[in-house]
Amino acid sequence: MSKLLYGVEDKPPVVTSILLAAQHLLAALGGIIAVPLVVGGALKLPADQVVALINAALLGSGIVTFIQCRGVGPVGIKLPCVMGTSFAFVGAAISVGFSGGVPAILGSSLVGSLVMIVGSFFMPQIRKLFPHAVTGTVVTMIGLSLVPVAVNWAAGTFGPNPNDPANLAIAGFVLVTVIALVQFGKGIVSASAVVLGILIGYIVCLSLGMISFEQVEKASLFALPQPFHFGMSFPIAGIVAMSIAFMVTIVETTGSFMALGAATETKITGKKLSAGILCDGVGSALASVVSAPPVSTFAQNVGVVSLTGIASRYVVAITGVMLILAGLFPKLGALIVTIPQPVLGGAGLMMFAMIISAGIGMLGKVEHNKRNSLIIAVAVGCGLAVTVKPEILSQMPHFIKEVFHSGITVGALVAVALNLILPGRETEEEEEHEVSPELAREAA
Repeated sequence: MSKLLYGVEDKPPVVTSILLAAQHLLAALGGIIAVPLVVGGALKLPADQVVALINAALLGSGIVTFIQCRGVGPVGIKLPCVMGTSFAFVGAAISVGFSGGVPAILGSSLVGSLVMIVGSFFMPQIRKLFPHAVTGTVVTMIGLSLVPVAVNWAAGTFGPNPNDPANLAIAGFVLVTVIALVQFGKGIVSASAVVLGILIGYIVCLSLGMISFEQVEKASLFALPQPFHFGMSFPIAGIVAMSIAFMVTIVETTGSFMALGAATETKITGKKLSAGILCDGVGSALASVVSAPPVSTFAQNVGVVSLTGIASRYVVAITGVMLILAGLFPKLGALIVTIPQPVLGGAGLMMFAMIISAGIGMLGKVEHNKRNSLIIAVAVGCGLAVTVKPEILSQMPHFIKEVFHSGITVGALVAVALNLILPGRETEEEEEHEVSPELAREAA
């Protein structure tokens, strides 16, 4: 019997769908606005330009999320994917921005997106590099890499009072609330546990005077998108740096799609991967035009699907509409940004840990032998090395730091490489890679 409350093609009632879509919005919003904030801060951009970047990022993410979920011809994987700016692009964007400013970042992203567009046509071949042992390892590594993000939120690391015990108390309260709602809630209460937990935590913080609405008051009510607002330039070095970042993102996104397939009980074929990666590439090109950073599939939203059992792509398409509105109505985005980090941390810890659980479940179905054990152990170990101590690469050449800065990427590349190198590899047909949804339901 399926564990999903709503399948990929199910359409929940409108009010229910809006509430469920809000969960994905809250899970993704921090990541979407973080990249413009980090890049803008590093480049010392004026406040109005940072705000313009954030609005464009929300708008671009919303448009591409809608396309990824609904599909437009061959573009879009038609699964519940939330799109946002990957931190894989941050290092490249800052280095390009130092020499050429925002125009160079956007121009380099536009040209670099061709790497993803062209790469999408080779996904059936790339799919064959991900047998069960590799896929399970990558999914587990995604969860392990995201947990530190939730911990930083819970500790309020980037807030006014980092590591304050009060932050941990609030995060713990939200975590317990989400667990209680998932375990003891029925129907929509259980399904919307994340957004309800965040709402309850927000109300508590509001009553304690921890929330300031200064940003909301300063934000404009309505702002139309401004294509080519910053202009574009096309430095060769910038294009090369962004192209490398896009190659890295193909690996990360492939892992995210694998995790999403497990969470939604969907068979991820090479054709589906092609449609999803093509959307990432085309979406990044579109994002550059609307003055936004490049986009990719957000792994953290896989945790929402795993936790709630809501796999409807139509629900997440509504999330895309919400992101568009947040980009068009800055006051709405500013209001959401007032959610304290510890509140997001409590819910995020639960969501991201669910991805680890999904990965462990996948690894549990892998044949236990010396070869597979080596692949899993070494890949997870190397991925965690970069995750827990990112400065380990600080003395490496720039190219090495660009490629191996992400624990997800390192874990995936090591797992794929060991699978190809170690003797005893069996060629698996694509149909054997994933259990079909029907068989998965029967097995459950």
